[in-house]
Amino acid sequence: MSSQLAPDYDVVGVGFGPSNLALAIALDDSTRQRRLNCRALFVERQPDFRWHGGMLLPGSNMQISFLKDLVSLRDPTSPFTFINYLHKSGRLLDFTNCRTFYPSRIEFNDYLRWVAGQFSAMVEYGETVVAVEPVTAGQSVAALRVVTQTGRGEQQSRTARNLVVAVGGVPHVPAMFQAIAADRRVVHTSGYLDSTVIAEMSGRAPRVAVIGGGQSAAEVTLDLSERLPEAHVDLVFRAHALKPSDSSPFVNEIFNPDYTDYFHSREEGQRAAIIRSFRNTNYAVVDPDLLDQLYRLTYQQRVSGARRLALHPRSEIVGAEAGPAGIDLELLNKDEDVRRRASYDVVVLATGYERSPIPAFLDPISRYVESSALDRDYRLQTSPAFRPQVYLQGCAEVSHGLSDTLLSVLPMRAQEIMASLASTAAKQRSPEQDPQLTERVYS
Repeated sequence: MSSQLAPDYDVVGVGFGPSNLALAIALDDSTRQRRLNCRALFVERQPDFRWHGGMLLPGSNMQISFLKDLVSLRDPTSPFTFINYLHKSGRLLDFTNCRTFYPSRIEFNDYLRWVAGQFSAMVEYGETVVAVEPVTAGQSVAALRVVTQTGRGEQQSRTARNLVVAVGGVPHVPAMFQAIAADRRVVHTSGYLDSTVIAEMSGRAPRVAVIGGGQSAAEVTLDLSERLPEAHVDLVFRAHALKPSDSSPFVNEIFNPDYTDYFHSREEGQRAAIIRSFRNTNYAVVDPDLLDQLYRLTYQQRVSGARRLALHPRSEIVGAEAGPAGIDLELLNKDEDVRRRASYDVVVLATGYERSPIPAFLDPISRYVESSALDRDYRLQTSPAFRPQVYLQGCAEVSHGLSDTLLSVLPMRAQEIMASLASTAAKQRSPEQDPQLTERVYS
C-alpha cells in the first residue's frame, strides 16, 4: 500500500534509558547553540522513567564515579550534571560530607528521573516499538515508519528521517529454566523488587536458590539475608570462588571514551582478545567491598551456628521442574561429578542479560543492511539507496569495547551521534533529497 506523507520527526529514539537520555541532552545543547535544530521524539515501553527498578536495593551503591553521569565528561558546566541535581535538591553539602564518589543506586536513579522529567514533552511512555518499515521516495528509502503498540493493543505510527535505538538488554534465562520461566516462583533479578512471591515470604523461613556468581547474585544474596532473616539461601555458581572485579586505575582506563577509538581500530581477533583479557572488570565478578560483606555474613553464621547461607561453587544446574511444593533443581557438582536434588520456594536468576546485535523490530529494513558491524559513530552500514541513518547504542561490545553497555561513555557517544546527525541533516532536508514520500509497507 502507499500514501503521501512527509517525515514527522528528524529523529526518533527507541527507548528512553540513560543512553537516549544522554542523547536528548546533546540534542538540546545543539539546539540552544544553533548547530542543529532537530525535531526529536523518544518512545519508551515503560509507563514512566525507571532505571533497573528491580534492583534498586537499599544500600546498593554505584560502581562508577558520579562524575560519569549523563554529561559531565563532555560539559561539566551543563545544567544536567549530577552536581547540579544535588544543588537543586538541596543536598550538595550533605553529599560532600559523605566523602564518596559513589552515590547509592537509588539516588542515581533519582538523578536520572530528574533529568528525564525535563524532557517529558519529547517522550511517549507506555509504547513498544513493534516494527520499523522503509518509506520510499522514488527508488530510494528516504524515511522510516516507526510502528508502536500500547499496552491496550492500540497502534500508532510516526515517520522519521533517522532512528537511534537504545533498548537495553533482555533478561537471560538459561535453557534449563525456559520451560518454567513463567512460574512466578522463578524470578530474574530484573524483577526482583517487583516480585510478589518474595514479598509474600516475609515472616517465613523459605528456601531460596540464587543462581549466578556476579554482582547481582551477591547483592540479592545479601538483601535476602536482611529482608528474610529466617530464609535458607543457596548461592549456586560455576566458578571455583566468587571473584573480585578489577577496578584498578590503569585497568579502568579501558572505559575511557578515547579507548573506543583504539578498540574500534583493531581487527576482529584483536578485539576479541581484549574483551577476554578484561572480562574481570564486568562479567561474573563482584565488588570487593561486597565480597567482604558476604564473607563476614558467612563467618558470623559459623560463629553463631545458625548457617542459613550456603555457597555452592563449581556447581551447575542441569535440571529444573516446577511442582506444587516448590521448584525442584538438579545440581551437578563438577568437581566430584555428583548430582543432588533440592526443592526451593523461590529461585532467583542472577544470570545477566542478552543483547541482540540488531533488534527484531528492524527486520523490515534488513534487506538494506550490509553488515551488522557498526561504523565508528554507531551507525548501521546500509546500502546507498537507504538514506536514513540508524544508530544502535548498547549492543556493540564486539566492535566498540566493554564500555558500550555501561554508563562510562554515554556523554561522548551521545555527542558523536549528534554530530553525525548534524552532518547529514542539511542533505536530508534539501528539496531534491526530500520529495513527497511514498510509504511502502513490506510484509
